[in-house]
Amino acid sequence: MGKKGQTAARQACPCGGADYSSCCARFHRGEAPQTAEQLMRARYSAYVLGEWEFVHRTWDERGRPSLEELRDDDGGKWLGLEVKRHAQDGDGAVVEFVARYKLGGRAHRLHEVSRFERRDGLWIYVDGSFPENK
Repeated sequence: MGKKGQTAARQACPCGGADYSSCCARFHRGEAPQTAEQLMRARYSAYVLGEWEFVHRTWDERGRPSLEELRDDDGGKWLGLEVKRHAQDGDGAVVEFVARYKLGGRAHRLHEVSRFERRDGLWIYVDGSFPENK
């Protein structure tokens, strides 16, 4: 889900922040996110926009899919993001979020608790768990 290059400079950022150029674009261009929540929001925006290289380089190499697998677009459309909580403890953090998307004409929700680690000063996505919807 996502098409690279579909963002105008003044377009709203997919993560729900300010305009894209002053929000997640700076991370997609190489600036390091200062918090795990910033990284999670930037990763969501990267999925929306097809910034697969960013998704790949910010994923722990021990569990990440190949770049080719990430580029395999399934035709879905991301609809919105809600961050439920963000907790940091030293060089570890969790971000719980709900992302809405549409696939095959049906609306879905991805509820994830993502785990992040800061290594050599850079946050990376390690893995996630999927709590049951209540």
